Amino acid sequence: MEPFYHALKVASQACIGCTHCMSLCPTQAIRIRHGKASIHEAACVDCGMCLKSCPQHAIIVEQDDFSQIFNFKHRVILLPTVLFGQFSEDITEEQIFSELHDMGFTYVLEVAQTSGILTEATRDYMKNNSHQRPFISSFCPAVVRLIQVRFPSLIGHIVRLKQAMDLAAIYARQKLIDQGIPNEEIGIFYVTPCAAKIAAVKSPVGEEGSAVNGVINIDFIYNKIQLGITQHKNQPLVPVPEQTYLSPEAIAWTLTEGEASRFDGRCLAIDEIHNVIDILEKLENDEITDIDFLELRACDHSCAGGALVINNRFLTIERLRKRMRSSEMQNRTTPDDVQQYGSFLYKLMSLTGKIPPRSIEKLDENRLVAMEKMEKINRIMEFIPKIDCGACGAPSCQTLARDVVQGKAKLNQCVFMQKILCKEDLMTPEESLDISEKTWGKKRFES
Repeated sequence: MEPFYHALKVASQACIGCTHCMSLCPTQAIRIRHGKASIHEAACVDCGMCLKSCPQHAIIVEQDDFSQIFNFKHRVILLPTVLFGQFSEDITEEQIFSELHDMGFTYVLEVAQTSGILTEATRDYMKNNSHQRPFISSFCPAVVRLIQVRFPSLIGHIVRLKQAMDLAAIYARQKLIDQGIPNEEIGIFYVTPCAAKIAAVKSPVGEEGSAVNGVINIDFIYNKIQLGITQHKNQPLVPVPEQTYLSPEAIAWTLTEGEASRFDGRCLAIDEIHNVIDILEKLENDEITDIDFLELRACDHSCAGGALVINNRFLTIERLRKRMRSSEMQNRTTPDDVQQYGSFLYKLMSLTGKIPPRSIEKLDENRLVAMEKMEKINRIMEFIPKIDCGACGAPSCQTLARDVVQGKAKLNQCVFMQKILCKEDLMTPEESLDISEKTWGKKRFES
C-alpha cells in the first residue's frame, strides 16, 4: 500500500519539543525524540491541529512553487469561497479577480460553482444506495483519512463521489479543450485553506490521480492579492469576463451546514476534528442511530477556520453571509455555464478506486499475534501510572504501551518506571538521565 503524502512537516531547527502539538494531535501521531517533535506518518491525517497549536511556528506546510504556473500557456486558478471572506469589505470581488489575472492566471473559477451539480448527484447516490445509511460526506480529506486510520469499519458509509474541487478542475479543463486548447497547455491550480486539501491533490483517496496540477496556499495568494491592490489602487480595473453569479447556497458550501442543509432527513453538521471523532465513536458503537447524512469537517467552523486562512473565522463567516444576502437580492435564475456541462460531469462523478483501511489500531496482520500483543499492552498498563503526563515523549500511557509492544519504544522511557528501577538498584541515576536526554535532548538538562 502506498504511503500517504503529507503536507505538514516539522522544522526541526525551530522546534523546542514543547509538546503542544503532541497533546492536541487527534490521532496521536506525534512523539518527542531528541528534544524535537516527530510525526508518525501512518497516523497523520493532515488535519492541521499541530500547525495551529505550535507557539514556535515549527510546523510548516509545504506548497508548490508559484512559478510553476508559467509552465502552462493557459493557467486556471480555482478559488474556495472562503478566500473572499479574508478581505475587508472595501475590496470588491472584481478587484480580486482582476489581480489574479494580473499575476498571470488566464482563467479564474470559484469551486462552489459545481456544488449544485454535486448536490444533485449526492441526492441520487443516497437514493440508489439506501443500504449505506448513514452517509458520510467525502468533502473533507482530513476526515476521510481519519476514518481510514481510526474508524475503518465506517469506510463503507463514505459517499463515493468526487468533491467540488475535482469537478471544477474537470469542468475548467474540458471547457478549454472545447475551445480548441490542447490539454497539455492547460494548468489548473487550487487555492487551499488547509493542509488536507494539499494531500488530497498529491495522493488522492479513491482515485488514481487528481485533475489539479498544483496547490497554492491561501495565505500566500491573499498576500499577493493585497500587494497587487495596493500597487494598482490608482489604475482602472480590467474587466473580468468569467466572473459569474453564485447562489447563496453555493457561497455557503464550505461553511458548516453548507452540505447538510441541502438534504432531506436527519442530517447533522459537525465541525472541529475532536467533535468529529466523538460523533464517529458514537456511530461506531451504535450509540446514535437513525441518521441519514453526516457533514463532517475537521476544522473549527469548517473551511473558515482552516489552518492556512489569514483572518478570524467569525469575520470570514460574517463577510460571506453578507455576500449571500447580496446574492439573494439579485435573485438570478439563468443557468450558469457549469450547468451546460452537467451530463458530462455526472459521468465522471464517481470515485472508481478503493478507499482502503489504514488502521493504526491494528497491532498485527496475524490475529493470534495481535491478541498476544494486546495482552502485553494490558500487562504493561498495570505497571505504568496512567496519568498521561507525556514525560516519556508519547501523548499517553496507552500510546507508550503500544509503542513498546511494537518495538518503537522502551518501557524505561516512563519516568515513574525509572524511579522504581533506581530504587531497586536496577538502574543508576546516570542511566535514567541518559534515557531522558534521548527523549528531550541534552540541551534541556545542561542548564
